[in-house]
Amino acid sequence: MRKLTWGVWLGTSMLLAACGGSGGSQDSGLEPPPQDPRFVADNAQWREERRERLLQPDGWASLVGLHRLELNAHYVGSGATNGIRLAKGPEKLGLLQQSGGRVWLVPERGVALTLDGEPVKARFELKPDTDQSPSIVGFDEGNGQLSLLQRSGGKALRVKHADAETRTQFGTLEYWPADAGWRIDASFVPHATPRTLEIMDITSQLQALPNPGVVEFERDGARYRLEALEGEEGGLFLVFADRTSGHESYGPGRYLYTDAPDRSGAVVVDFNRAYNPPCAFTDYATCPLPPHENRMDLAVTAGEKRYRRPTP
Repeated sequence: MRKLTWGVWLGTSMLLAACGGSGGSQDSGLEPPPQDPRFVADNAQWREERRERLLQPDGWASLVGLHRLELNAHYVGSGATNGIRLAKGPEKLGLLQQSGGRVWLVPERGVALTLDGEPVKARFELKPDTDQSPSIVGFDEGNGQLSLLQRSGGKALRVKHADAETRTQFGTLEYWPADAGWRIDASFVPHATPRTLEIMDITSQLQALPNPGVVEFERDGARYRLEALEGEEGGLFLVFADRTSGHESYGPGRYLYTDAPDRSGAVVVDFNRAYNPPCAFTDYATCPLPPHENRMDLAVTAGEKRYRRPTP
């Protein structure tokens, strides 16, 4: 296994990405070998579905605000006199109150709001995203949404709107050509005892997330290990950075889901499905960053490339 002796690299990559700079291309310039048409078509479909998810009216591209709750009461709305000023929405939406770890919203008189799709006029409690039934508050005839986030650093109000410029003026998602050589047979090695891994997000908050084990794979004669987080339906979630980060790919790293490993631990890691976190498209997401263990001395020339926002 290669040692990672270049810890400063990720910080530099993030700075390059934040400033819009890019490093030199690491592509070899050689034409990739012909690929199975079915494999290429399958990846094309996955990419189209990913774009559709991003551009849903309440998708990640619709984020227009992330407001920390610092006081016991905040007026909310797009008007200048509100403590939490919305980028889009009614001038006065309501009064947000918090006490004893709970949060309530008192709707402004005459403003049409919904709670989980049902009209609401009286004071109600906002359930955070950590709750089994988190609350979704709708406004602007359903084009806008408010939700409550609960993190180790406190609470915040997340705001989405279908008319967000990041959605209506969304650019192009670029990818490396689909390459079956980056669909790698790997091994999942569970940790001997249950454990968590502290993950920092892009807002510098730490969160301990379940860390069931590591994924090991080989590439070009070298062996690599990635600490895995819990995914969906028994699968794994990999948050990683590599030698393309900050150059061809997004500086703070990329994400990748796998299916559940089989009984022997065999699992496929398809880097063609590596994709950018939401913070590549909006300034209002709280994206987990790769832990130090997942900064690979390897150029992963597969999956989604760095997103370039359209110039006005």
